[in-house]
Amino acid sequence: MDRYSTSGKLVRDRIPQIIREDGAEPVTYTAGREEYRSRLRDKLGEEVAEFLEADEQSAPEELADVLEVVRALAADLGVDAAQLEKIRDAKAAERGGFADRIVWTGNR
Repeated sequence: MDRYSTSGKLVRDRIPQIIREDGAEPVTYTAGREEYRSRLRDKLGEEVAEFLEADEQSAPEELADVLEVVRALAADLGVDAAQLEKIRDAKAAERGGFADRIVWTGNR
């Protein structure tokens, strides 16, 4: 946890509108760059934890939430989705992916 985590939480852009549509008035503010980056990192941990706890039925939705936060973090670093995919693809070409389910247990 960081210094921002005691008050408020980073939410998706439409959440205030949804709260208004439900008849309440949300209290919000726009985070500065440093706070935004910090809260995104916290949100990534939160979403990963939710994915890890999810059952098979809800796991895809939770994984989509992780992806949304990853894309926001990339954008904050100046990397768009296409660039991020290029970086991922290059790493996969160099080191492989995870499709073969290989588990390394050490060397002889």
